[in-house]
Amino acid sequence: MIPIFDRNTNLVAWFDGENIFDLRLNWVAFHSGGHFFSPFSLHWLGPFHDGSLLDQNGKPVAWLEGSSPIGTLRPLSPLSPLRPLQPLRPLTPLQPLRPLMPLVPLGGWSQLSWGEWLG
Repeated sequence: MIPIFDRNTNLVAWFDGENIFDLRLNWVAFHSGGHFFSPFSLHWLGPFHDGSLLDQNGKPVAWLEGSSPIGTLRPLSPLSPLRPLQPLRPLTPLQPLRPLMPLVPLGGWSQLSWGEWLG
């Protein structure tokens, strides 16, 4: 499980390579075709780019441990994916070390908080 941090380096979730789990290990998003979607409504949350979880404007909301936050140009909306089967709840991961504060990404951070991004 890879830790996900917000702009203030707070641990906000976990990524298993396909799914995002909140800190209580509830399934909150899934990855499909380079984008993240809500598992319940299939609402498009935003793209995934070089370890950064972006809003619909291409600005980073959060980033994976081991990467640096980076934004992109505004992406095109993807087609809705098929709803995946609900994954098994993962084992509780070890608490990661808090990373150093990253530099402000080119274009700035998203105006959305982690919770707002998840909807």
